[in-house]
Amino acid sequence: MASHRKSRPAGTRVAGIRTPALATAALTSVALLSQSANAAPEADDKPSLEEVEKKVDDLYRQAESATDKYNSAKEKTTKQSKRVDTLLDDVAKRTQKLNEAREELGSFAAAQYRTGASAPDTATFLLADTPQDYFDQTQLMDRMTGRQKVAVDDYVTQQSETMKKRQEATESLETLTETQGDLKTAKATVQRKLADARDLLSKLTAEEKARLAAIEREKQQEAARKAAELARQQAAQQQAQEQAAQQQDSGSSSTGSSSSTGSGSSTSTAPADSSYATKAEKALAFARAQIGKPYVWGAVGPGSYDCSGLTQAAWKAAGVTLPRTTYDQVNAGTTVPLTDAQPGDLVFFYDDVTHVGIYIGNGMMIHAPKPGTYVREESIYYDGESAIHSVVRPA
Repeated sequence: MASHRKSRPAGTRVAGIRTPALATAALTSVALLSQSANAAPEADDKPSLEEVEKKVDDLYRQAESATDKYNSAKEKTTKQSKRVDTLLDDVAKRTQKLNEAREELGSFAAAQYRTGASAPDTATFLLADTPQDYFDQTQLMDRMTGRQKVAVDDYVTQQSETMKKRQEATESLETLTETQGDLKTAKATVQRKLADARDLLSKLTAEEKARLAAIEREKQQEAARKAAELARQQAAQQQAQEQAAQQQDSGSSSTGSSSSTGSGSSTSTAPADSSYATKAEKALAFARAQIGKPYVWGAVGPGSYDCSGLTQAAWKAAGVTLPRTTYDQVNAGTTVPLTDAQPGDLVFFYDDVTHVGIYIGNGMMIHAPKPGTYVREESIYYDGESAIHSVVRPA
């Protein structure tokens, strides 16, 4: 007897049998794609070598900015501490005078009590041994009353001035505490930025460090090329100025010869900036003697320097006092065009004026670059032309 059950299509059956295998394959593919998708961001998350270099440079610049804030706060703290000490000494002296005035008033009060000056005149007259004693006591008290008035006035004055100085000392102490807080904050910021930079560099492989060094060498070569270009430009400008001066001298000599006979005498006029050149030579001699000493943030010598500490010390050796920080030094002289820069001029960098070097000519400078480096000669284009902020002649 024929069966009424319909047979399954061959294709359906085969599909039914293969479904688990296809599903497994599909799931495996999804898993692999998922792993690949997850792995890709990890590779992308790692910064490129150029990004690391930029980040490290930015951190060093931020550390220099924080160093300037630290230097400023330290300078203010020193000045404020001296002011507080002076005020406290003054308060102590005034307090002593106040106590002396108080003692004098006390002696007057005791004298009045002993002589009976506080009693009514009638009672004093009746209690006196003789009328002459009464009149002697009255004259004495009249004289004492005049001295007492002076003593009272002096006491009031001393009390008022002492209270005023105490208030000034209190306010100065509060300012000192606030400045010391700024000092600690700036110091912590510097240390944090430098630690971040070291951490980034420590994660580089040997190959990456070698590539980074190669990038740095390329930057130095470009900086040297730019310095040489500036040197040629300055030399051409100097030559043109000398030729113009010679022509002017020749014209003056001709005019003098035609207007005077037999008595022409030649005079030599020293350059207007000769005194500056003399001071600059002393500053540069000092700066050159510091080459090879380490950069240490907040240091002003003699064993180590930060950038503004070096320029301040160099010009101090030439008899010129500069402020402590870069953003104060940039205002301590006359701004000149870069093409007119002379040895001894200060070259400032970045929009926030966080770095400074001392120009030595031919597009070169002496500076204390950053932590981990040493005072050295280097092109003023060491970080590119756009990094140069201004040139200032300090004396």
